[in-house]
Amino acid sequence: MSQKIGIYPGTFDPITYGHIDVIKRGLKIVDKLIIAVAKDTNKDYFFSSDERVELMKKSLFNDIKLKKTRIQILSFDTLTMNLCKKYKANIIFRGLRAVSDFEYEFQLAGMNRKLDKNIETVFLMSDPESQVISSKLVKEIAIHKGSIKKFATKSIIKAINNKIR
Repeated sequence: MSQKIGIYPGTFDPITYGHIDVIKRGLKIVDKLIIAVAKDTNKDYFFSSDERVELMKKSLFNDIKLKKTRIQILSFDTLTMNLCKKYKANIIFRGLRAVSDFEYEFQLAGMNRKLDKNIETVFLMSDPESQVISSKLVKEIAIHKGSIKKFATKSIIKAINNKIR
């Protein structure tokens, strides 16, 4: 039987407990999860793509203690569909926090379906505790000297504090 492989693409600038919730849920569906960190050059990131990959590894493997054998973390600068073909993934995971996320995600899933009808997009709702968390708000709270302990792991908190202090 072939291995079920999924891809969870995103910017993860930085990874939050909301992302981690989607990762844990995705691991219940697939045998292997590839977390793909976008290198999008049109966006101004807080952390570089290399930093985001390293922070994700620290966060998931050191702080949360997820199994390295089932997760691969990489950066990419191509269409997600090309990444799916390269790694033989047939599921794309997308996290939804609120109704406002849905319209964009629905369009994206439709376009991906047109590109390859064999690859499914699976929407995973964040648990209610994580629905309010966004990377942007986590950074804003930290910049204004608020506590982000409820939103991010120790490695992320340390990295953000090092960047803003």
